[in-house]
Amino acid sequence: AQRADLSGDTTAATINHSLTLLQRLQELLQNGNGSDSVLRVRSAASDEAKVFHTHQLLLSLQSEVFESLLRNQSVVTLHEPPETAALFEKFIRYLYCGGVSILLHQAIPLHQLASKYRVWGLQRGVAEYMRSHLASESSQGHVVGWYHYAVRVGDAALQESCLQFLAWNLSAVLGSAEWGSVSVELLLLLERSDLVLHSELELYTAVEGWLSRRQPEAPVAERVLRAIRYPMIAPSQLFRLQAQSAVLARHRGAVQDLLFQAFQFHAASPLHFAKYFDVNCSMFLPRNYLAPSWGSQWVITNPARDDRSTSFQTQLGPSSHDAGKRVTWNVLFSPRWLPVSLRPVYSDSASSAIQPVRIEDGRPRLVITPAMSSPDFAGVSFQKTVLVGVRQQGRVLVKHAYSFHQSSDEAPDFLAHADLQKRTSEYLIDNSLHLHIIIKPVYHSLIKVKK
Repeated sequence: AQRADLSGDTTAATINHSLTLLQRLQELLQNGNGSDSVLRVRSAASDEAKVFHTHQLLLSLQSEVFESLLRNQSVVTLHEPPETAALFEKFIRYLYCGGVSILLHQAIPLHQLASKYRVWGLQRGVAEYMRSHLASESSQGHVVGWYHYAVRVGDAALQESCLQFLAWNLSAVLGSAEWGSVSVELLLLLERSDLVLHSELELYTAVEGWLSRRQPEAPVAERVLRAIRYPMIAPSQLFRLQAQSAVLARHRGAVQDLLFQAFQFHAASPLHFAKYFDVNCSMFLPRNYLAPSWGSQWVITNPARDDRSTSFQTQLGPSSHDAGKRVTWNVLFSPRWLPVSLRPVYSDSASSAIQPVRIEDGRPRLVITPAMSSPDFAGVSFQKTVLVGVRQQGRVLVKHAYSFHQSSDEAPDFLAHADLQKRTSEYLIDNSLHLHIIIKPVYHSLIKVKK
């Protein structure tokens, strides 16, 4: 039977009138032809109800809630907040046609409608839209609001996506109208070490502004102020803050011990300080600072072409004792480095054939090494982070970050999933790879002395 099918008839074709069907369904909704149910949507913002002449079968196929509501009645009155009532027509149209256009400010109310009426396909679609449009530009910002909404509805994936975006693009958020709407809970973000910002002083300034506007209770203000890493701020700037900051004056008692410890940290040599204090805690760990003394930008044009190298300098450490000392770093980028397991093996045996190695078998590699060694390196290790800038919705933002193990000169997963051969790769901006390499010096205790 199979042979007969394959040998003879070649006239099979697909006739697809699905677009016509969708158009007919839209006309059903628009004209109300054959309607057997009516939805009356009322909102506190209006005295008049919006009326939709609908079809029970189509609504019930998409929503078990509508199936239950329309089982024994043909006219249903629904009460919706103004935000969701404004989008109810768009929501109903999705039930008929399976598609919907959406804008940033419509995401939350549309997700609320999908959740309330248990339209799971639309709910997943809106959540995915939100995760993929965190970088979209809006006048008032939207990521903070989406985070708060994700917490309310228990969407852990969206919540984590928002947190990661905010952490890697914090400087952009600090300078936007969004910062004023940050909740107390979201300020716990300040305890993270992977924040990307210009400097710790930038973070303190933003926190000071938030506290001045919001005027939270003392325990909240004190916890937020204690999340600042004061040893990462230069003594001259710390003195200025103590003299000029009204917020710091009001809560001086809550952070006095941290300020005193910061001044001690800058006054003594790191090795001496580490004998008496635990430097292996977050207070003495730099974040991902974009200031030139902590790293360098590197734009690699046509990164799929050949190997590149560069060098730059950073300060030895955050302590004032080390701020004037410089470390030179050499960086090597290879777009098609081959691991040992993929390299060709040569043999004297005539029967051994060398397997051809394809360019696409290689993977990008970035190696960062100090140009010299020095006795000053004693008690210091260097953590390295590489940020990859991408263009999304017209803005250049950080979407990828790669961290090196302290004992390693490279990140094993660097650009593991990037296709640098394609000009349309999301990792490229105008066919260039935009990197920002950050060096984070970490002090360690060598000798422990009793106090």
